[in-house]
This record gives sequence, structure tokens and C-alpha cells, in this order.
Amino acid sequence: MGKFYPSISKAHQDFIEKQHLFFVGTAPLRDDGRVNVSPKGLDSFRVISKQTVAYMDLISSGNETSAHTLENGRITFMFCSFDKTPNILRLYGKGFTILPNSPLWDEYAPHFNLISSTRQIIVGNIDLVQTSCGYGVPMYDYQGERDIYFTWSEQMGAEKMEEYMLENNMKSLDGLPTDLAKEKLK
Repeated sequence: MGKFYPSISKAHQDFIEKQHLFFVGTAPLRDDGRVNVSPKGLDSFRVISKQTVAYMDLISSGNETSAHTLENGRITFMFCSFDKTPNILRLYGKGFTILPNSPLWDEYAPHFNLISSTRQIIVGNIDLVQTSCGYGVPMYDYQGERDIYFTWSEQMGAEKMEEYMLENNMKSLDGLPTDLAKEKLK
């Protein structure tokens, strides 16, 4: 049976900080819109306060989270324990994107070890925390981070990464604009 909490406790934060992987879920409002669930890692998630979390979002093949939160704000984060102690923790709330030229960038960026391919920071204002057993989640051993992304982004270089974002990160699969597209239209 799941348990619900109005905010992130110290025990929740401790659990979150031990996880090497988390998932972000968002969806458009349209009935036929695609729900997006993205796996994330690379020490990119931070608990800012009992009600606020953020993660450093890197340039990648899509930008669904930005498009969906721009449209409706809904966001869910999920963390699973893959060790001997089972647990699933979900954070529900409203999210938004902070781009590097945003006035909020200087407030949130110091929480992260930013890399050259950091595209944006996604913030979640959390209004509900849920824990559940996780008995059905298998056990896995963490072996380390992959270096493939870093090799790819370094080979691309800044100019090609900008072109890549313009080609792949301006709208969702359903055609919703992202915060990057909104910025480019200014």
C-alpha cells in the first residue's frame, strides 16, 4: 500500500541521493498525445527544498519535458531502489524549464556541476510525495556511468550541438513548442 506525504522529508531526500537513475514523466493535454517517460542519470538531480527539486537536462534527441511542462506544467519523478531494500518514490507536481539566459539560471545553476552540453534545468514544485513497496522491482548492481554521451557531445562541438538542438529540440513529438522554441521566437 502506498503512503502519501505533502513534502520531501529528510529520509526521502536521503533515498533520492543514493539513486543513480530516475525517471521523468510528462504528457500533453490532448487525448491522443503521447506520454513521455525519460530515464535520467549522471548525478543530475537535486533536492532544493522540501517542495522543490531540479535536474540538469542535457542536449539529447528530444525535448518532451520542456514542451509538456510549458503547455500544462504536470510532471512526475520516479526513483526505484535496485538493491536489497525495495522502495519506489514518486514526486508529483508542476514543472518548468529554466534556460541559460533566464534570470533564474543564476539561482539554480550553482546546484549542479554543469557541463558544456547542459541545455536547461527542469524544476519541479512538488505537492505530493508517494512511497510504495517496490517488491516487484528486480535487484541490479550499479557498475558506473557510461561515457558515450560525453564522447558524442565533445565530438559534436558547440556549433554542431546548437544546430542539433535547432533540429531536434524545438517541439515535442506531438508538435508542441518547447521553451527553446519560445526563446528563439523572441
